[in-house]
Amino acid sequence: MSKYPEIDLAKVTRYPVGERASKVDGAQLYHPPADPGSFREFWDSLPDQLGAKDLRELVSRWQRARSAGAGRLVLLGAHVIKTGMAPGLIQLMEEGWITALACNGACAIHDLELAFFGRTSEDVAAQLPAGRFGMADETCRWLNDWTQRAADRNEGLGEGLGRIFLEEGAPFADHSLLASAYRLGIPLTIHLSIGTDINHQHPNFPGAAAGETSARDFRILCAQVATLSEGVALNVGSAVILPEVFLKAVSVATNLGTSFPGLTTAVFDFLRHYRPLENVVRRPTLQGGKGIYVVGHHEILLPLLFQGLRLSGLRSGGDDLAQPNADSRG
Repeated sequence: MSKYPEIDLAKVTRYPVGERASKVDGAQLYHPPADPGSFREFWDSLPDQLGAKDLRELVSRWQRARSAGAGRLVLLGAHVIKTGMAPGLIQLMEEGWITALACNGACAIHDLELAFFGRTSEDVAAQLPAGRFGMADETCRWLNDWTQRAADRNEGLGEGLGRIFLEEGAPFADHSLLASAYRLGIPLTIHLSIGTDINHQHPNFPGAAAGETSARDFRILCAQVATLSEGVALNVGSAVILPEVFLKAVSVATNLGTSFPGLTTAVFDFLRHYRPLENVVRRPTLQGGKGIYVVGHHEILLPLLFQGLRLSGLRSGGDDLAQPNADSRG
């Protein structure tokens, strides 16, 4: 017998389960698809719960934004490109699902290497002890020279690099976000933090040109954010730089008269980070929008999103799937 007093559970008040509200019922369960080769059945089989519910709601809101002609902005860190997702983003650009992109400086590096060499991503641990990390000549020399060329033409950095990739005849330009965005007339902006990218280590790094072109890209991004009142902004794989840039762009657009009552924002990333949560999901949607945070790997989540959007396009009208971007230069 314990020497301590115990509560008498016989006195608790109970009630029939029929009087209790429940969060899950049979309609929300996972229903395994009959056809293992059907994405449509797979998509419809997802349980109406948590992350799967959020993913499908994002697709629905993205479809509505597209139908309404509202902006659809994708902000991405370089890991998205390193995991091979550029072709999917390019397909969405070509089909009119994306109206603008914003990237960090490392995106330009990996995009350049994929466009010109067909491969990217060095082994940092192997290169660093020998002082060779980030010291490959062509990548950084070209990027620095072309940054100056973009500045000389009063272009944004993303615009200038995309144009030059095409002019220089990049052999794998069809895999390049920058070249594809320029070809399609879709603004792609690059937001630098000096000292974070390998081309900043090289003697021909043009600091003034880098600052000038990235500052212009910020102003271009602000103009795109002003189209998001009923639109969508997705941040993928950037934990600090792009969430900070996005919040400032929202502030500028708000100061100049844009309201965001129907903005949908979303973050896809491996972990829940403070800045994406606050600066993308929560703060920009305070006027009545919706913020979504889905945790998972880019190489899994993004293909699901891409195909979900394309299926939504098919269901919304059949020929809506492959509608070319209206501003295409191709």
